[in-house]
This record gives sequence, structure tokens and C-alpha cells, in this order.
Amino acid sequence: MSALRTDQTIFALSSGSVPSGVAVVRLSGPDVTSVLTSLLGEVPDPRHATLRKIRTRNGTVLDTGLVLFFPGPNSFTGENVAELHLHGGRAVVQALYEELGSFSNLRPATAGEFSRRAFENGKLDLVEIEGLADLIAAETEMQRRLAVEHSSGGLSAIYNGWASRLTRGRALIEAELDFADEDDVPGSVSEQVWADMVLLADEIDSQLKQTEMGEIIRDGFKVVIAGRPNAGKSSLMNALVRRDVAIVTEVAGTTRDVLRTDLHIDGFLVRLHDTAGLRDTDEVVEREGIRRALQIIDEADLVIYAEDLTVSAAMETLPAHSLIVGTKADLPRGSARTYDLTVSARDGTGLDELRRCIADRLKEKVHPQSMAIPTRSRHSDALSRSLAAVRASLTDTGRGLEMRAEDLRVASDALGRVTGRVDVENLLDLIFSEFCIGK
Repeated sequence: MSALRTDQTIFALSSGSVPSGVAVVRLSGPDVTSVLTSLLGEVPDPRHATLRKIRTRNGTVLDTGLVLFFPGPNSFTGENVAELHLHGGRAVVQALYEELGSFSNLRPATAGEFSRRAFENGKLDLVEIEGLADLIAAETEMQRRLAVEHSSGGLSAIYNGWASRLTRGRALIEAELDFADEDDVPGSVSEQVWADMVLLADEIDSQLKQTEMGEIIRDGFKVVIAGRPNAGKSSLMNALVRRDVAIVTEVAGTTRDVLRTDLHIDGFLVRLHDTAGLRDTDEVVEREGIRRALQIIDEADLVIYAEDLTVSAAMETLPAHSLIVGTKADLPRGSARTYDLTVSARDGTGLDELRRCIADRLKEKVHPQSMAIPTRSRHSDALSRSLAAVRASLTDTGRGLEMRAEDLRVASDALGRVTGRVDVENLLDLIFSEFCIGK
């Protein structure tokens, strides 16, 4: 993607797939005005929706629709941008594509190329662009709120403020080193820089501690239903999501792989996993299913350990974050186990209470005061490097101001990699490949 020519004009369908009520085709680049003149006979007034007949260069009418023109740099990409709002038929869009493709300097956009041009032209930074991608993909209210905060620059403002403090600190140190005898150079670096760096280290550390919350909001709260064969795990999963996701039979070991479905609780995304029954077995496929079950149990935010309360069962060693649930509560009890709650997938007993328990456990981990929190491992990795460098400048004080200033430079560069303020070319293809064509 990095080798794509930015002097070309790109076009793509920016709305949903056709057929649809309306199809929006976006163009961006240096040839937008000449293309509009060819298709419409003129360039519409900027930022005003105008109804126009859209024609080929030989005069054939392709469609009648609304056209908007956004002259650069005041556009999404920073270039001249146009949007053609057509009727959303496949033939209409295909005819327009063929006409646009006949222009010498036009080509279809690649995934995320509009957003990449916005980044390269300084319209958005990487955090804002990732937030935009998350906003498009948001399924729950909390995901939407998080994505809006990021895409609108809330998180970037925090990081840019930190970067400015690091830059000021380095400037004061350089001033003391180079102009120590000048009267107008600020005095004690220890007072003016290092006290602020102590505060900055605390602020970065506080952000890092919220990474898990951001990841849960963005990627979902991972809940794993585990237990022995025929404990009612698959029935419980189906009952929680109110549809048949897992196959339910009387045969032990029916579930061989990890099944996953999504559940929305109080605006949060819950990733619900059903697993193979845990037992000793020589059957090869079932053993692999059990291995996968144990692996995802280790990764879970919450384990629901399902146990058939109609039979007596041996005590299991369970993860600390487990919720012990007795299943088949509509049948006579045969177990002496003390359960956190009992449920019945058949008549619905305890299911609402179980959903509340899941929500309570989720909110124990996720209670952000602000949505300006990191959500990706690359954010936390860069923040960790920045924090380590700031702390090095504070703890290893015997190395001299030059080396301590170098620590602040390292901290600043690590922080800049989050927003893209330093060289991040190796990250760009990965980030923009997550976008759909036309964004």
C-alpha cells in the first residue's frame, strides 16, 4: 500500500453494498474538479448538495442524483473530494465505475486509502483513524462511546499534551546545558523539569492501568462456559443468547471445539464461549477439544463452571475468577455442592440472575471515568516504553543532564508512535488494511 501513487485520483463506493436505497461514490485527488466538469458540465458550489444529471463523456445519462464537492484542504482527506449520491442499483454503480475508470489518472481506491490520505495530509492522527475504524465496527453503546472519544481526538489530546511537556523539558535542559551563564535562561532544571516528569510518569502509569478496560470495551468481555460432559453447557449457552447456537444431545462429548457467540449486556459486548466437556479420554478429537477448552479458560475474563446438580460430582480445582453454576434446576437435586446460583435452561430459572452476575463481574473490571483510554496492545506497548524512559530519567540521576535528556527523547519518540507523530511506516499498512474500501 505504501507504494501507491498519491498524485492519482481515487474513487470507491463509500456506502453499504448494493443493491441499496442510495449508493455513495466518493472521489479524492487532484482531478476531482475536471471529473465533475466532465460528468456534470460544471463544478457544484462547495459543500452544497446539488441535484444533477450524471452523464458519460459522450452524453449518455447514467443517473440523476445529489452531488457534493468539498475543496481541499477543508475535506476529509485534505484533497479535493466529491461525493456522488446515486440510486443504489448494481448496474448504476457499475456504469459509473466504468466511466470513472476510463479517465487516465483515476483508479479504484484500496482498503483504507481515503483515511490514509487524511493521515498523510495531517487531517487525522493514527489514534483518531483507529477510532474511526472502531466506530464503523461498533456493535454496542459502550463501543460507540469509546470510538467517538478516540475518533474525535479525546485520547490524542492527552498524548499530545504529554508530548508537549516532554519537548518543553528537553528544551529547558538544553538551555541549561548551552546557556548556563545567561540571565534569561530558567533556573533549576530539577525544579522545573523533574517535578513535572514525576507527575507525567504517574499519569502514563494511570493510563496503562486502564488498558484492560479499554480492551474489554472494544473487544468484548470473554466469558467461558466450562464443565464436565453433559453438564448442560451447550443448553445454557443457547438459553443465554435465546437461540440455538450449540448442538445439544444426550451423548457425552458432543461439543468438540470452542463455539463462540456474542451477547450484549448493559451496553457492553460479551463474548460467550462454549467448550468441550472436561474429562480424561483417549479419543483424539475430543482430547484436542479439551486442550482448546483449557487454553481459552486460561484466557477468560470469567469462567462459568456448569455442573449438573442432579448428580453428585467431585470437587474441581477452578480458576479464581469462576462462577459455579448448578444446571438442570428443574430436576431433583442430587449434589451437595454449594453453588453461586442455580439455573434451568428448560424453564428459564436463574437465567436473568446469571446475566446480572455476568454484568456485575464485567463492571468490576470496567469502570472508566473517561473513555479517553488505550484500547490496543500497540498503545500499551508504546506507553510502557515511554514510561520506562521517563522513569529512567528520574531514577538514574548520576549520568548527567545529557543522558537524562536522551531518556526524555526516547520517551517522546515512543509516545509519538501512538499518534503517528514519528516514523511509523511499518504500522501503516496493518492499520489501514482494517478499513473497508471507500473509507
